[in-house]
Amino acid sequence: MESEPTRGGTRWKRFAVVMVPSVAATAAIGVALAQGALAASFSVSGQDFKVTADRLDGDGFLQYGAYDVQHGGKNIPVAVSAFKSAKITNMCQSVVMPVPLVGNVTMRLQAGGNGTAVEAKNLYIDLDQLNADAQFNNINIGVAAGDQSKGPGMKGLPEHADPGGFAQEADSATLTGVKQTAWATSAGTFKLNGLSLRLLTGKQECY
Repeated sequence: MESEPTRGGTRWKRFAVVMVPSVAATAAIGVALAQGALAASFSVSGQDFKVTADRLDGDGFLQYGAYDVQHGGKNIPVAVSAFKSAKITNMCQSVVMPVPLVGNVTMRLQAGGNGTAVEAKNLYIDLDQLNADAQFNNINIGVAAGDQSKGPGMKGLPEHADPGGFAQEADSATLTGVKQTAWATSAGTFKLNGLSLRLLTGKQECY
């Protein structure tokens, strides 16, 4: 990645590790539910969140490098993974929030079980870690992000990215056994079938 190597102090060497082809799998899991319907322009919070899913089936995949701007101005390197459409089975999202006089409280959201998957369109996930088994169909690695033709296109804010930077694209992708850490997610539509939202005392994350 060669775009703006010193802008805002972004750690591009660390970012490059995130973007190696083997991490193309980070693509798919865009399941940040609590933040999944936010508008395109927002500052990310100071907390990342964890997401798991049994399976994600996505069409029109794109992944490229960028950085998000946190509230307060800190830059966070991310791999942006995008799908024109996706279906997610047995999804769980969790974020731990410190509450004064109470301690840690975990907000845990689950959906897409009982044979009815979560459905999303124009899904974008800004993440920095993912573990999964992945299969990509008709994948191109090393395309310029702004010249991709398979995915939904670059999103813009909150992430900042170079249209000439490294990207990868595929007609479709299937990920199983997903475990992901992300900073932000946005989608054109996000249908959470079988939604369950709970507040739990202590740290009770999805993984």
